[in-house]
Amino acid sequence: MQTVRRSASVLATAKQFRRSVAVNSSSVVTNEESSLKSWMEIPGPSSLPIIGQLHHFLPGGSLYPIKSDDFITSAMYDRYGPIIRMDGFFGSPSIVMLYDAEAAAQVLRGENWMPIRPGFTSLGYFRNKYYKKNGAAPDAPTGLISDHGEVWKKFRSTVNPILLQPKTIKLYTNALIEVAEDMIKRMRSIRNEKNMLEGNFDVEMNLWALESIGVVALGGRLNCFDPNLPVESPARKLIQMVHDIFKIADELDFKPSLWRYISTPTFKKAMKLYEDQINISKHFIGEAIKKLESKKSSTEEKGVLEKLLEIDENVAVIMASDMLFAGVDTAANTMTSTLFLLANNPEKQKKLREEILADREKRPYLRACIKESMRMLPVVAGNMRLTTKEYNILGYKIPEGTYVTFIHQALSKMEKHFPEPEKYIPERWITDKEDPLFHGNAHPFAWNPFGFGVRMCIGRRIAELEMETFLAKVIENFEVEWFGPPLEFRPSSLNYTIGPYNFIFKDANK
Repeated sequence: MQTVRRSASVLATAKQFRRSVAVNSSSVVTNEESSLKSWMEIPGPSSLPIIGQLHHFLPGGSLYPIKSDDFITSAMYDRYGPIIRMDGFFGSPSIVMLYDAEAAAQVLRGENWMPIRPGFTSLGYFRNKYYKKNGAAPDAPTGLISDHGEVWKKFRSTVNPILLQPKTIKLYTNALIEVAEDMIKRMRSIRNEKNMLEGNFDVEMNLWALESIGVVALGGRLNCFDPNLPVESPARKLIQMVHDIFKIADELDFKPSLWRYISTPTFKKAMKLYEDQINISKHFIGEAIKKLESKKSSTEEKGVLEKLLEIDENVAVIMASDMLFAGVDTAANTMTSTLFLLANNPEKQKKLREEILADREKRPYLRACIKESMRMLPVVAGNMRLTTKEYNILGYKIPEGTYVTFIHQALSKMEKHFPEPEKYIPERWITDKEDPLFHGNAHPFAWNPFGFGVRMCIGRRIAELEMETFLAKVIENFEVEWFGPPLEFRPSSLNYTIGPYNFIFKDANK
């Protein structure tokens, strides 16, 4: 059950292949109201009084032995079909899970004016209380993650021109190259005689991700690669804090919890974590302001932080908090997955290295390698919307106010969308349209790693530049190998990679 609750934050799916948004009789039903079934008739695990469907996920239950990733990608779809109802309990809402790309398209497009994207309810609760306590106006923004409606729309409209401007993001190219090169030096310094990295590989990837996003969000280097960096340093604290926040949000928001009724110990811990994250963001923003004030006036294009500060210091703090919240663990886990897939597909890795060493301005295969990784091993399972109107979907009437999740993790592994879905084939993203593997043959809503429409990830351009820059440097410098069983994942609010990390980094022949 925890996987369903976790996936409720970010999910998406597909059953039918349709290109048009036009309502289709086999995907989105358009028959008269009388022919539609009630949403309560949607298939799903049977329910019992009080505990609902929980017994299916306990030891001895019908869904208990299923691996978490199989649960999302195949088990539920195989048992119940393209639309599934999961009943809520302990204050959490009931959820409709969609494994049909065209049905997902109808809801996502229908909710694209001012979409409500549920998730991280406890974070939203904290931010609203925190900012009001500190004198913020009732309509003041709290963040893109936690806001909805007119408040979200106004705030997003304010920051969009800054964070989605390609020429602004390109300003960070050299700084991110420097971060990547410094990380390569660190990797060499902590390699042992077996060419494996000493320490925790996931921590190392988080150090790289934080140093990278810090350049943009906090206006400068955080010195995460300092070998003498104390455990109590702000940078180390921030890394642990972001990880702990995702973990505790998973406990509160996507699993059975009584925090909506009483102040549980986990809830109290979360409130403290959320406040600590804002305070540490303020610390880094304050340091950045001091550096900016000491700089001489310049005619150069201003960076993201400078432009946000021109709007308001509070806006800069809010966006820094959101970028750190959303940009560290996501980038780190995506990079780990990509390196794992390249290590297990040496011919693809060789092809990528040849492109990188050719030193051309455009590197389509580099981008394709990352896209294919996000298709096979996505860091989030999908997406979610709270419906603001009634929908007729797959023969069922979905009422206004329903939580609908779109299981993209399953959709992107369906043969009808992506032939040979279990194979790592970056070529599908750059091949000719005539090729059966061409990604354009898939339904456009079968793969949405950055979300859809006006609520698409605002940090997409930053994330892509970070990952492409670092991956290029790694493959340029190392031949990456893997031994032992496949990489494993722990589904939570994100799909976390878990050790052991059996990577070998041999010096590459240039």
